[in-house]
Amino acid sequence: MGGSESQTKEPLIRNISDTACWAAWYRANETRREDAVFRDPFAMKLAGERGAAIARKVKFSTKHSWSWIARTYLFDHFILEQIGLGADMVVNLACGLDTRPLRMNLPADLQWVEVDLPGILEYKEELLGREKSQCQFERVKLDLSDREARRALFARLGARAKNALIVTEGLVVYMKEQQVAEFAQDLHAQPSFQHWLMDLTSPALLKMLQKKMGKEVADAGSPLQFSPAQGPKFFEQFGWQAEDARSSMHCAAKIKRLPLMMRLWAKLPDTKCQNPKQPWGGAVMLKRK
Repeated sequence: MGGSESQTKEPLIRNISDTACWAAWYRANETRREDAVFRDPFAMKLAGERGAAIARKVKFSTKHSWSWIARTYLFDHFILEQIGLGADMVVNLACGLDTRPLRMNLPADLQWVEVDLPGILEYKEELLGREKSQCQFERVKLDLSDREARRALFARLGARAKNALIVTEGLVVYMKEQQVAEFAQDLHAQPSFQHWLMDLTSPALLKMLQKKMGKEVADAGSPLQFSPAQGPKFFEQFGWQAEDARSSMHCAAKIKRLPLMMRLWAKLPDTKCQNPKQPWGGAVMLKRK
């Protein structure tokens, strides 16, 4: 095989699944802290050398680790809150290397379904195959970009639930607006899908992210692209309305992970992603209209 080193060298982030190793690395770092706001005993094994290498080489990693920790913390909070309010199923779409069914204390009768590409789920099964969840746990290997296949899956899961929570963590930002619209429609087609938890960014924040980490993920074929100017209101036309929205920055300040230089900004009111010109990122809980 010929060619120079630059031609044959493997890219830092080979595909979107590698970002799951990156996210696991952040969870592993938080877990090692004495004052950890969550603990994921499986994160370091899942992150592997790939996750550590990405974190070392992407300058964004260390300075902005607070945003990843805050997102995990917020999602944990929202998920447990919905389970406490009666959710009987959690469907984690594009779950990556998430380990919540293994690390969280969940009801035995809760149905938890995680869905992602075969490769990443096989990797996780290889490392964590013997670990058991306290709830009714299922993994589904599926390419969610296959609309016919995902509709069939949604119909099957929808028939099994009465009050399902859909979770898309780190997914919609990589999608085009039309793809998100179709995704929202397909989810809304199932009456039992009552809530949808996602992370969302404003256009202003998206521009910042594209400058700081956009090249790596774009080179992997998954550019950062979705950030509706309407914020959560974008989803109203598809039958979803915002029930709650919480800023990662404000959360990071609350759990004492925000850098000193940003703490003054955190004293400003949370705009709930309503202002497209203001950098905002956080977790949004949508409710079926």
